[in-house]
Amino acid sequence: MLEPSAKIQLEKPKGFIRFLNGIERLGNRLPNPFVLFICLALLCILVSWLVHAFGVSVIHPGTGEEIFVKSLISTEGLAFILGSAIDNFVSFNPLGVVLALMLGIGLCQKIGLFEAAIKKTILGAPKAIITYAVLFIGILGNIASNGAYVVVPPLAAMVFLAVGRHPLAGMAAGIAGVGAGFTANILITDFDALISGISTDAAKTISSDIVVTPIDNWIFMSISVFVLTITGAFVTERIIEPKLGAYKGSGQEEAITAVGPLETKALRNTVISALIYIGFVAICLFIPNSPLRNETGGFIPSPFLDGITMFLLFFFLTIGITYGVSVKKIKNSSDVTNFMVDGIKDMSTFIVLAFAIAQFIAYIQWSNLAIWISVDGSELLKSINFTGFPVIILFVLLTAVLSLFITSGTALWSVLAPVFVPMLMLLDFHPAFIQVAYRVADSATNMITPLNPFVAIMLVFITKYDKKAGLGTHISLIFPYTIAFLFVWIIMICIFGLFGIPVGPGVDMYLK
Repeated sequence: MLEPSAKIQLEKPKGFIRFLNGIERLGNRLPNPFVLFICLALLCILVSWLVHAFGVSVIHPGTGEEIFVKSLISTEGLAFILGSAIDNFVSFNPLGVVLALMLGIGLCQKIGLFEAAIKKTILGAPKAIITYAVLFIGILGNIASNGAYVVVPPLAAMVFLAVGRHPLAGMAAGIAGVGAGFTANILITDFDALISGISTDAAKTISSDIVVTPIDNWIFMSISVFVLTITGAFVTERIIEPKLGAYKGSGQEEAITAVGPLETKALRNTVISALIYIGFVAICLFIPNSPLRNETGGFIPSPFLDGITMFLLFFFLTIGITYGVSVKKIKNSSDVTNFMVDGIKDMSTFIVLAFAIAQFIAYIQWSNLAIWISVDGSELLKSINFTGFPVIILFVLLTAVLSLFITSGTALWSVLAPVFVPMLMLLDFHPAFIQVAYRVADSATNMITPLNPFVAIMLVFITKYDKKAGLGTHISLIFPYTIAFLFVWIIMICIFGLFGIPVGPGVDMYLK
């Protein structure tokens, strides 16, 4: 019988590994995201000057006004660059929403709530549904941001080993859930807030009335959790485990540390506090003449949806404080503040990146390059009758390829959204639906690109059970999940579109 590592290496042709190695070499030549957006901003300045020199104009589809491309290398352009930099940064839509949410999510993460919940759920799952539990919790684990990467996969490997199954199968399921399925969730996360803000800014090129909220993909992403859980379990049990064979052992296995009685009690209290909070909000929503509903008594739009960020913030603060007090990590109000500060510290990289992204988006919109590219691009697609689902599927595939090179979901969407959101809006697609197409492609390929720093971390975990493991080992374990997840997601997009199922509350495929 072949050793586990040898069997894994045979999963994929060597040519595929060479292809990914080529991506790694090419991607390593790209600058880090901050410098990348500075370069894109400089490129935008140069292109605006060149296009302006030819007197290019376009008819705005909303106002009928003739819009000329403006040069950023001009008196007016330089005044904008120098005078608006701070305003561009401060008014960058995702900045305030993400930082506000992270006050609550960061508290929960630093207090240990998410890690305890993950461990309790996986370790308490019956043997028959362990695979499903690992994938389900792994997918939901993105609420804990990057912390899920270092908790779920190694824990899943130990659980699989404890019940006599191959630990690398558990590791693969954990990686697939956390990485390839990271965009899906039942809860609203900081990532929802972040990319919806970018989508809103991009949509303003066509209409200032359209706002993409953090819950505009909630229905699609909630259903995705269950679809991906079933799909991932099938891949694990029907493809990965049979090919791995019996586990021989490497002598480096670790013992599983169970959740203690204090943490268990704290989790129970947290669930109770969550239900109380949800019940209170529900009562406020459904009381007669509730101020949280609109004038006709509906919810779309409504003050409740307009203030959804604050409702989510208070939800995470409620459960975080409850858990912290229960485990005696929070003893006074200063402790709450300190944990929130620690959570915000983790966002320092995003804040720095947001400054560069904000300038790039502002430049491409002020110069009218975005509207010019979008209108001409949409007209080209219409002229060749390339509209409807084919263009969405092509966009998904394009994103899947680009995400191999730009691994930051925020950075890649900041590059694509200013062009593709208005372009596809001119084909009548809703920006939130376009956002769904982006999310599924970026998520599915997340863990097969060597440029993702977490791939290296996962490889360290894998070598605990297979000393001979390399990049090819990791890729061959995860690639079946990538293909399966991307396939079912594309099918879901088609089903939602064809049957008119909203991807979020009141959000259909097409603009109304």
